[in-house]
Amino acid sequence: MNKNIKNFSFQGVSGAYSEIAGKNIYPNAESIPCKTFEEMFEVVRENKVDRAIVPIENSLAGRVADTQRLIPDSGLKIIGEYFLEIKHCLLASKNASIKSIKRVHSHEQALAQCRNNLITKKVSMIVAADTAGAAKEIAKLNNTEDAAVASKLAAEMYRLQILQENIQDSDTNHTRFVIMSKELNKFDIKEKDIMTTIIYQVRSIPAALYKSLGGFATNGVNITKLESYIHPQGFDVAQFYVDIEGHPDTPSVKLALDDLKFYSKKCDIIGVYKAANFRKK
Repeated sequence: MNKNIKNFSFQGVSGAYSEIAGKNIYPNAESIPCKTFEEMFEVVRENKVDRAIVPIENSLAGRVADTQRLIPDSGLKIIGEYFLEIKHCLLASKNASIKSIKRVHSHEQALAQCRNNLITKKVSMIVAADTAGAAKEIAKLNNTEDAAVASKLAAEMYRLQILQENIQDSDTNHTRFVIMSKELNKFDIKEKDIMTTIIYQVRSIPAALYKSLGGFATNGVNITKLESYIHPQGFDVAQFYVDIEGHPDTPSVKLALDDLKFYSKKCDIIGVYKAANFRKK
């Protein structure tokens, strides 16, 4: 990935995990906060920003529904992936304590990742637009009853105390981010460790999914991710997001894609990129 990228967009406010991921990928780039995922994509489409850093799934809470819904029509391409270890903190104002808090605010993904721990504290969970935004709001409220689940960086930025570190329910908590740009990467067919991402549609008829995926099995192509969701067109159109291992022009992948296209009504390659080192662990 080009380390000379000038800037990247992310959804949320300063201190968000997406910003942390972006800074790890592009240490010298300016981070551009956006209020919505739609805005995050738009500023890249309009050439105002070079890249978008997009959370797509978490090892505890599963897929990030909003981004997977928006990616197919974003007009952008996936050019990389990054796995960030998520270590949530319970943040509150200076005078608060574990016993005083009654409500915990955060993004729905963060709350899901800490759900069991928060239930034991007998607090209400309130969904916010993003983790760092929740921390910023707690700083404004400045009371002893409201807290937020967010990063240690957010605690520093908004001058909150950390009531508890590593509040997530599992020690192995990672979020996968994809890096998106206006153009696809171009890799030599001999390049190793290539991932390809595909969006396709099938009609809602018996065996449509089975037949569309058969080519991957017969050609020995490994599928690492398969997600389905209803297309905005209606309930009779099923749309699928697929990550596979391999370059789209290698013979085995090419044959598998030919089979996929035969059984699908629409098929688009939206990403060709190097697999993250995290996958090799």
